[in-house]
Amino acid sequence: MERLATALGTATMATARAEAMLADQANQLRAREAEVLKLVGHALPNTEIATRLNVSEATVKTHLNRAMAKLNLGSRAQVVALAYESGLVTPGGGDGR
Repeated sequence: MERLATALGTATMATARAEAMLADQANQLRAREAEVLKLVGHALPNTEIATRLNVSEATVKTHLNRAMAKLNLGSRAQVVALAYESGLVTPGGGDGR
């Protein structure tokens, strides 16, 4: 039982450290990068994001790629997961409008 408590305590500390690191990295994002991440988190395609933000699709890709690099994310699926885990997107929260 003591091992389990120790393991859970270690896991909780690791999670807290990871969350603090993520918060620090998220603070490095520009407002538009965060906005694009939120819309990607709502599973919108780049073309729809570009239309909503009144920018080109290439600009959306640039913002997304820069944000992913800052957050050390390798795929769009990781962006979606991060958006939910960080509270940027909430289940049933609509489509980002």
